[in-house]
Amino acid sequence: MPKVGIVMGSDSDIVQMSKAADILDEFDIEYDMQIISAHREPDELIEWCRGARDRGIHVIIAGAGMAAALPGMCAALFNGPVIGVPLSAKVLDGTDALYSMLQMPPGVPVAVVAIDGAKNAGLLAAQILSTGDGADAEAIAGKLASYKKEMKDGVVKKNDRLQEIGHREYIKERK
Repeated sequence: MPKVGIVMGSDSDIVQMSKAADILDEFDIEYDMQIISAHREPDELIEWCRGARDRGIHVIIAGAGMAAALPGMCAALFNGPVIGVPLSAKVLDGTDALYSMLQMPPGVPVAVVAIDGAKNAGLLAAQILSTGDGADAEAIAGKLASYKKEMKDGVVKKNDRLQEIGHREYIKERK
């Protein structure tokens, strides 16, 4: 049963939004991924959001560009955490979507990650799920700890290499 719902308004969003799915796969968290347009399929969005809890969904990740109505509509319809992913578009590079998600009215919160930040949305969903009770939450918490240790070890390794060869050679190696 999926614990996270991933929804986007267009198939043009799939490349960015798949980064959230990749993280959830890494943490063995099941998800339901859908393309539902807030503007073109309002009835379908209402049905999907209102039935999310019954389908086992605890967190929704909603990606949208431009007017970015999708995350706000999800937050209005779903009584759980909604993470908005502002997606870059042709005209304003995602700032329009970012502002739309940040400026939600009182009582309808949307947690917002960086523009095109679906990977962080997946990590935030995992962190939210890790706060629960039970073996699933404990397993996710353990995987998060391992993930953060791997990130730290990677930085330490890079710094050790920098100290060993100096910045000029390090830059050459990176090319």
